[in-house]
Amino acid sequence: MLIKDNFDPAELAKFSDLAHRWWDKESEFRPLHQINPLRLDWIQNLVPLKGQRVLDVGCGGGILADAMARRGADVTGIDLSSKALKVAQLHALEAQTDRVQYREISAENLAAEQPSSFDVVTCMEMLEHVPDPSLVVKACAALVKPGGYVFFSTINRNAKAFLFAIVGAEYVLNMLPRGTHEYAKLIKPSELAAYCRGADLALEHTKGLQYNPLTKHYWLDNNTSVNYMFATVKS
Repeated sequence: MLIKDNFDPAELAKFSDLAHRWWDKESEFRPLHQINPLRLDWIQNLVPLKGQRVLDVGCGGGILADAMARRGADVTGIDLSSKALKVAQLHALEAQTDRVQYREISAENLAAEQPSSFDVVTCMEMLEHVPDPSLVVKACAALVKPGGYVFFSTINRNAKAFLFAIVGAEYVLNMLPRGTHEYAKLIKPSELAAYCRGADLALEHTKGLQYNPLTKHYWLDNNTSVNYMFATVKS
């Protein structure tokens, strides 16, 4: 039986309209291309990807999925935007990335279909765009094998995050389209940690992502006040 999809049609339409620009590194997706090596290396340092069966939830145009496949993982990318998936599939053909496949299905429905099937699950920059992020966390936990890693990235909810991630990134620096993020949907680390505990995911590592608008340089550190990542392990 199909599970009701946990998505916001307006959010889905927003990213579908930009789908053709996913692999334009000077487009609205430039920040994703710039931070991808950082998050990829962080994942790789915790779980060597070669030979792993990996699922990328909310894969969009396949930026992270493609990169993980190039590290030797067998990757499945899932999303509910058919336009983004077509772009991802076309890029995989053009780049001859043969260790990645894409499906239009929600994490919740895939969890019902293939429980405990993946060595690693990633869910990056997605939780702040869905109506109930706890359901996505629960689905990711159901999809990974016992002892497997689940990685999340999202944005904190506080005054600094509002200033930097919304006002600064969307309205001052124009790094992202205006309206990309809604403050009320942002997620505090304590909230995400609670979702993880409720899904039997043990929080192992956290990382913050920082940006200097003057040097246009990104780096990882331990400051989770704005953008942050969780590495969790299924109990």
